[in-house]
Amino acid sequence: MISTNEFRSGLYIKINGQLYNIISSQHHKPGKGGAVVRTKLKNLKTGSTIDKTFRSGECVEDAFIEEKKYQYLYKDDGIYHFMDSSTFEQIAVSQEIIGDNKKFLKENTELSVLSCEGSIISIKLPIFIDLLVVDTEPGTRGDTVKAGTKNAKLETGYSIQVPLFINKGTRVRIDTRTGKYIGRS
Repeated sequence: MISTNEFRSGLYIKINGQLYNIISSQHHKPGKGGAVVRTKLKNLKTGSTIDKTFRSGECVEDAFIEEKKYQYLYKDDGIYHFMDSSTFEQIAVSQEIIGDNKKFLKENTELSVLSCEGSIISIKLPIFIDLLVVDTEPGTRGDTVKAGTKNAKLETGYSIQVPLFINKGTRVRIDTRTGKYIGRS
């Protein structure tokens, strides 16, 4: 059990049997009544976020999340296969757990797999990943009608907006949190 006074961003808790990640928490003392803790929680199963208020000092169930480093191997019929680099143990993860992270998965990528009570709940990609541009229209000098960006398709099939000087065959760095172009790599 963990007290609401110990809440911080990134902590995992269980409420009514559901796993939640605390996105933010704020202690609030109204003029009348007891102090409360306002939180924004992300449900790890559904991906939805909720706002929940707890009384200050209230206890909730703490969830132990195990994080292990894995290497992405390949995808086969909607199942993603990963390997533990130290033990060479392989695991299979369904597409529902991978979610939108599939846009950034390329073979041999090192990432973290989060599990709770023996079942895999999600994967955590590196913040920045380098991907190859496989298709883009050539940029013409002085073409700033589109604010200096153009569409580019990456090796994983994901499309992003890149500056006009990026050409086919260029490696670009992508922020996996936002899915946006950061720079060339």
